[in-house]
Amino acid sequence: MYYLNMIRRIPPLSAIRAFEAAARRLSFTHAADELNVTQAAISHQIKSLEQWLGLPLFRRLNRAVSLTEEGAAYLPAATQALDGLAGATARLMRDVDSRSITVTTLDSFAAQWLMPRLKNFRLRHPEIDVRILPSDGLVDLNRQEVDMAIRYGAGHWPGLVAIPLMTEEIFPVCSPALLEGPHPLLTPGDLIHHTLLHDDMTHEHGDVDWHTWLRTVGADGAIDSERGPFFGHSYLVIQAAIDGQGVALGRDVLVVDALADGRLVRPFEAMGLPGDFAYYIAYPEGALQRPAVAAFSSWLLEEARTSQEASHVEERNQIESIRA
Repeated sequence: MYYLNMIRRIPPLSAIRAFEAAARRLSFTHAADELNVTQAAISHQIKSLEQWLGLPLFRRLNRAVSLTEEGAAYLPAATQALDGLAGATARLMRDVDSRSITVTTLDSFAAQWLMPRLKNFRLRHPEIDVRILPSDGLVDLNRQEVDMAIRYGAGHWPGLVAIPLMTEEIFPVCSPALLEGPHPLLTPGDLIHHTLLHDDMTHEHGDVDWHTWLRTVGADGAIDSERGPFFGHSYLVIQAAIDGQGVALGRDVLVVDALADGRLVRPFEAMGLPGDFAYYIAYPEGALQRPAVAAFSSWLLEEARTSQEASHVEERNQIESIRA
């Protein structure tokens, strides 16, 4: 077996940092602010890098700078290298403290499903501190100090391992009070007398909405699927339904607890549609080597199985109640 000793020709890291910040912002001044150094220091570092490489990276204009062709080609590699180093450093530093974990997830999922169950994890692992970062935007786990994410989608996120957590069924839900009164909800056609509550999340992801559901059950002709208020978060739609403001399309993952304690009911028998997407646990490669991450991931999968089993039991109970 032969070994080849390779000496990496790499410019000084301080010069790479100065170039990457200035090239990304196209400003020596903004790069200096970002790195907390003077503009002269940035200019000096970039000049030394250009001398080291033997070619110009910037065009100096009157009051601005632009990248040369070589500088534009060099920037993606510099950014990737610094991101990789920053991510590896953050993971290494977090490894020193294995008693904590940071998890990002959707606002509604955090409020309706995760938070009510988090006490179970604390009882099982009192030595692990969990930090929850609710966010409806994608967080870059390779750049930010986040250990894992619970995401909703198709399960394909470049650079991350994605493990299926829960699928979804979507169906109408409402306050028990709407089953009574002058216009009880007995068939989908009765929705014409009630307010439809809309979840903007379904429009963002192209998931099952009122138009899809009504068309599927053959009730789209008489009912305007666009009428009624829209809400920016799923938990707001659920709360509006609990308060008796109308009928919502509930996601079983998010309404399982409200169905179980009677705050919500399913007015129609066996009229749920499978969601087009699902929930996933997502984390960078190698994250499960941290005991805290592995423990939280294992607990999530166990809780998800229990929750979905409870959802199916509640569905059967609701159907039996309606038939009775």
